[in-house]
Amino acid sequence: MFFQHIWGLVYHPKQEWDSIREEQYSISYLYTHHLCWLAAIPALSMFIGTTQMGWSISGGDYVKLSVESALPIAIAFYFALLVGVGAMAYSVYWMEKTYGSDASLDRCMVLTTFTATPLFMSGLAALLPILWFDVFVGMGAVAYTVYLLYVGVPIVMRIPEERGFLFSTSVLTVGLCVLVGMLATTAILWGSGLTPVFIR
Repeated sequence: MFFQHIWGLVYHPKQEWDSIREEQYSISYLYTHHLCWLAAIPALSMFIGTTQMGWSISGGDYVKLSVESALPIAIAFYFALLVGVGAMAYSVYWMEKTYGSDASLDRCMVLTTFTATPLFMSGLAALLPILWFDVFVGMGAVAYTVYLLYVGVPIVMRIPEERGFLFSTSVLTVGLCVLVGMLATTAILWGSGLTPVFIR
C-alpha cells in the first residue's frame, strides 16, 4: 500500500494526499515498515558507490573511500536520517496549533515520511557518485519534496490553503535548520574519529 501511495503522489498528488489522510498509521509502524528501509537506500548506495566505484567531479579520476572508514560513516548517516525524520515530524506537531490544525503526532509523522520519500529514493543516484549527476538528481528530488509539502500540508492538516502555505514555509525553514544541524554534526564526527580515508 505504501508504494501505491508513492506512485500516486507522483501522478496525482492531491488525490493521493486525500487517500493518505484517511488511513491510520502509527509512528512505530512507519519506522518499522517504511523508514527503516527508505533510510537504507541512500546510506547503502553511498557506501557501495564510494567504496566500489569512487567519487568523481566530472566522470574521471575516481577516488574511493576505504571500506573500514566508509562503513561507520554509512551507519551514522543511516541513523541520522531516521532521527532527522523524527525531528521534522515533532517540529510539525509543535507548530500545527499555531496554524489552526489539530493533528496527532502520528499524522505529522505520516506527512513527514511521505514528503521525504523522494529524497530517500534519490539516494539511489549515489551508486554512481559523479558530482554533477548526484547534484542534478538531488535538486530534482528537493524540488518535488517541496512541491509535495506545499500540496500535502493543507490536506493532511485539514487547514485552509492560505494557512497551509504559511505552515509549509515554516516547515521548510525548520527542515533547512535540521539539515544545517546534520552538517555541523558531520563535521564534529569527522573531527572525532569518523574521518574518511581516501584510496585510489
